[in-house]
Amino acid sequence: MIRNVAIFCASSDGADPLYRQSAIALGRALAEKNIGVIYGGANVGLMKAVAESCLACQGRVVGVIPEALVDLEIAHRGLTELHITTTMHTRKAKMAELADAFLILPGGFGTLEEMFEVLTWQYLRLHQKPTVLININGFYDKLLEFLDHCVTKGVLKPHARELLQVADTIEEVFSRIALL
Repeated sequence: MIRNVAIFCASSDGADPLYRQSAIALGRALAEKNIGVIYGGANVGLMKAVAESCLACQGRVVGVIPEALVDLEIAHRGLTELHITTTMHTRKAKMAELADAFLILPGGFGTLEEMFEVLTWQYLRLHQKPTVLININGFYDKLLEFLDHCVTKGVLKPHARELLQVADTIEEVFSRIALL
């Protein structure tokens, strides 16, 4: 049963307004389904959009943020809970501990690093939680092509590639996480 999902996404809004609209729709849909949000605890970008839309619909939002980012004054202070960690490593471990699934919206280095880490943990059987990449407006098309290329070149096993599920819409996310 999915009670909480960790969301990895950008600390900026991105160039396409659809990214922010999708982040807002995701936060709202999670609140409506009584699924809590676990996220990086920031008050900026797509991260803020997901958190605030969930909170606006009386949803639960737990932020997990390292001290260094709190010191930069980007911590969201209006959350259901805010956990402050000592490092980025402990942040990711805490988010993974609290989450029943992982959802990935558009993002950059940090988002990709978080996604690949939870996929690696899943591949190593450290968890069996679904990981769903939300491919808004084809944002991740080139990454998905690259992962398929890795399979073709024999450096990524096909069953490992299948661990990363893909949803093209917010509605499709819920069918993906309900499968497991």
